[in-house]
Amino acid sequence: MTRNRKAVLASLVLVPLLASGFALQARATRGGAQLLDQVLTFVALRYVDTLDAQELYEKAARGLVKELNDPYTELFTPKQLAEFSRNTNGRYAGVGMEISKIGDYVTVNKVFPNSPAEGGGVQEGDKIMIIDTVNARGFNTQQVQNYLLGPIGSPVSVTFGRIGVPQPIKMNFKRAQIQVPAVPYSMMLDERTGYVPLTRFSEQTTADIANSVMALRERGAKGVIIDLRGNPGGILEEAFSMSNLFLPKDKELLSVRGRGEFQRFVSQEEPLAPDVPLVVLVDGGSASASEIVAGALQDYDRALVLGTTSFGKGLVQSVYNLDGGYALKITTGKWYTPSGRSIQKERKINANGEYAEVMPDSMETDSVRKARPVFKSVGGRTVYGGGAITPDVIVQPDTLSSQEQALRRALAPYGQKYFGYVAAVAELQKGKVKPDFVVDPSWRDEVYKRLLADTAKIDKAVWDAGATDVDRAIEERVAKIAFGDTLVRRRSLKDDNQLRRAMELMRKGATQKDLFTAAAAMPQNTKPGVARGRAGR
Repeated sequence: MTRNRKAVLASLVLVPLLASGFALQARATRGGAQLLDQVLTFVALRYVDTLDAQELYEKAARGLVKELNDPYTELFTPKQLAEFSRNTNGRYAGVGMEISKIGDYVTVNKVFPNSPAEGGGVQEGDKIMIIDTVNARGFNTQQVQNYLLGPIGSPVSVTFGRIGVPQPIKMNFKRAQIQVPAVPYSMMLDERTGYVPLTRFSEQTTADIANSVMALRERGAKGVIIDLRGNPGGILEEAFSMSNLFLPKDKELLSVRGRGEFQRFVSQEEPLAPDVPLVVLVDGGSASASEIVAGALQDYDRALVLGTTSFGKGLVQSVYNLDGGYALKITTGKWYTPSGRSIQKERKINANGEYAEVMPDSMETDSVRKARPVFKSVGGRTVYGGGAITPDVIVQPDTLSSQEQALRRALAPYGQKYFGYVAAVAELQKGKVKPDFVVDPSWRDEVYKRLLADTAKIDKAVWDAGATDVDRAIEERVAKIAFGDTLVRRRSLKDDNQLRRAMELMRKGATQKDLFTAAAAMPQNTKPGVARGRAGR
């Protein structure tokens, strides 16, 4: 059955007292409608503060959505809908910068290629001080983004602060449509292994993956590692077309089951790379479209999945346009992998008001895995259900030492200052270091000195005991500022247990079948710990 594409458009009209919409309901239902009618009437007429009618109905609608206890069902204002569409499509009209809040200012993390920002000479680490005539000190990233985005071709001026430059730098831009890359870079990790990190599923994902894989094969890659760790998903169709790069035509990729509805989505094209050995990396941040790809490739024995269990977001959201520019994103179904596994992991609101897993299994012990439903791949391998995608090879990330954990706890109140000074000290090394640089202890001392001068209170003994974690943060920032993302990844291999294990497997297998054989002989690393990662991020 071919993919069934449906365009969904609904219009919801709210009228005073909401009575007419319930006229034909059964008596019990009419009682519920009358209750809502009466509450709205008394709030409108008797509540101590006067409420605007539009505001009242919006509050009622939001209350209904909230009481569904579904974190993925949302009522969007026109502005929120525009932001949702922009983030989903990976396109927007701006100047082409990835930004984050560091200290008092939002700072440039990355400059996208072929963008107005690149053309104007914006550099990573630049602080956004003024946008047009608005002082941006104290702004968060959303506030800065709201000022930077606008119609294509419209002008915007930004004044930057740059380390080592005493005077602010003012640049004038014309906003342009920015294509955010789904694959920020690709590289050879060794003489036979290609590596492709995929950050999102946007309109260019399949093309970016295809181009990267083919380029790596031309450079001699005998196998490819696709990194979906931390990938939150995105456009559903891109998950299908990306899977189809590696799977034959007419294979079921996903099924959707809703209220009386069943859909099958199948591959439409002949594959681009049907035989290249694949390892797919996943973790607790891999969700939605990432899980569709990992699940399909795993079920057809087309990729070895390695890492830790994915997030478990297997719900279908449909967006219905409403009057006034509003929209309702509502859950309408659940996703199932080709073998019949539900991707959705059950969650409920806990005592803290947060959505938490009913049966958390992040530790992935043998007993936890054995308690999950068992399914079979096309080749007869055991794959596990019960929500999310359980890897074929469980490998926990490298963990922090107790001393490093203690330092991160001490740094927690000063996270923005800490990373700001790490970035400042790293910027000073640009142009002075070679790719094989070693972190100088004086760099770490300078970060500590600046923290103390900025009212931070961190015991020197705690700081010294956790020095290795500080050095990692400095090393990453220096590598990024001086040489770019590929050197960051290459130097981080020593701290990336999952990627190292994937490379080890790649060296043992010339075919996908060889990878599965090698993986079966490899011990599972299920010991939990506090994963390394950037504190305060």
